[in-house]
Amino acid sequence: MALVEVSHLVKHFVRDGGLFRKGTLVKAVDDVSFTIEEGETFGLVGESGSGKTTTGRCMLRLIEPTSGEVRIRSENVLAFPRRRLRDARRDMQIVFQDPYSSLNPRMRARQIVEEPLIIHRLGDRLARRERVAELFHLVGLDVTHLERYPHQFSGGQRQRIGLARALALNPSFVILDEPVSALDVSVQAQVVNLLTDLQRQLKLTYLFIAHDLRLVEHICGRVAVMYLGKLVEMGAAASLFAAPQHAYTRALLSAIPIPDPDAPRTRIVLDPALVNRDAPLREVAAGHWAAI
Repeated sequence: MALVEVSHLVKHFVRDGGLFRKGTLVKAVDDVSFTIEEGETFGLVGESGSGKTTTGRCMLRLIEPTSGEVRIRSENVLAFPRRRLRDARRDMQIVFQDPYSSLNPRMRARQIVEEPLIIHRLGDRLARRERVAELFHLVGLDVTHLERYPHQFSGGQRQRIGLARALALNPSFVILDEPVSALDVSVQAQVVNLLTDLQRQLKLTYLFIAHDLRLVEHICGRVAVMYLGKLVEMGAAASLFAAPQHAYTRALLSAIPIPDPDAPRTRIVLDPALVNRDAPLREVAAGHWAAI
């Protein structure tokens, strides 16, 4: 059963052209549609500027989309009035890419994690403090560090604080916007394992936005590839990585580093002229779609 349904999502920005020039239209997200099943980890990949982060933020209305629909449990989030949207945010949260800038440096860790509970008026002061301690324990942090400021934590610990904040309201759907890209490789594995454990324990549904294709192949059941604001390929991770159909997907996969320096490899350089941006997604194999 689909928990999240994104239909024909569009987000256009107008780039300021200056005093004597007209602004130019930037199609950051251009008619994007996909579904995410309950309990699934759905990967959204592409290079920087492909529109994947904008897609995620439009889904939660952190950025207002130009048009389209985003349905969670069959309710269109984009049609919610302000008060209904505020209530709906208890069920859908986001973990940001940069753990250094996403935490308020003037707030203690306890205050950061407690803030959503205060905003939504959940529990009294004692109940909130107990909930914060529970969340700290859940993400593998020491409760004796609750009164520390963000700069007193490592990068991996800060990302855990951001995750605890996202989980404070018991959401069912969490957008992970490149949650480990700013971390050391040794710490990335710890955070990814934590995310997997929490998904199993709390029955979470993830949209995993990333450009690290090896990581996506490892943790995502299905993957969608974005190129210049459009979805160009989508399918089961095993099928997409084994038999990529779109020229951009093949070029992207050819850039994955190989641990063996002596292994033969062929790097594919994409020729944008060969990409038909108007081609619709069509099913090329069971559950595997490509815009070719």
